[in-house]
Amino acid sequence: MTEEEKINAGMLFFPGDPELKAKKLKAHNLNIDYNRLHEDDTAAREKILTELLGGLGKNHFLQGPVTFHYGCHTFIGDDVFINFNFTVQDDARVTIDDGCNFGPNVTIVTPLHPMLASERKALGCPDGTAKRLCWAKPVHIGKRCWICANVVILPGVTVGDDCVIGAGSVVTRDIPAGSFAAGNPCRVIRKLSEADSLANNAALLGEHTIL
Repeated sequence: MTEEEKINAGMLFFPGDPELKAKKLKAHNLNIDYNRLHEDDTAAREKILTELLGGLGKNHFLQGPVTFHYGCHTFIGDDVFINFNFTVQDDARVTIDDGCNFGPNVTIVTPLHPMLASERKALGCPDGTAKRLCWAKPVHIGKRCWICANVVILPGVTVGDDCVIGAGSVVTRDIPAGSFAAGNPCRVIRKLSEADSLANNAALLGEHTIL
């Protein structure tokens, strides 16, 4: 198996593999190129994102700066807004579905490392060599989620559709659809309902209408 195939299978892999290093170097350079551009240089920014990411939908906005580890393992849907300082360590696949919004300083992490220091230093490989290995678990964020400022989403997490993740949360486990969840570790506070509608706050809604 290739190291890329091992990642997809959830197996231990060698991040120093030349093919993986080339992918990361490409992404790191494209991150720098994107972050150097002015916000209104939309054509050049779009060209870089198309080259950087594994998939990119329509009507998106990534404020920047952004940092993708591989880039090609991240797939972003339609109508997605991403604020400042978005970091994605996408050793495994990261999927962001349509209609999501991200506050500043959100981090998504997929790789995991051995708990014991000796095993982090090196593990024995079938060819007799000793290498520093890790593994990774995919992250999936469902449709129309709002991920607030300074949230960290950890390996293997799925956030269901229509969730709100409160600021500063560390999401360690799956969050069911339609939930407001917050905290470290993040937990479900309540299910979202019509009680959360701005229709119940006439002073804030003012002359606006609920569509």
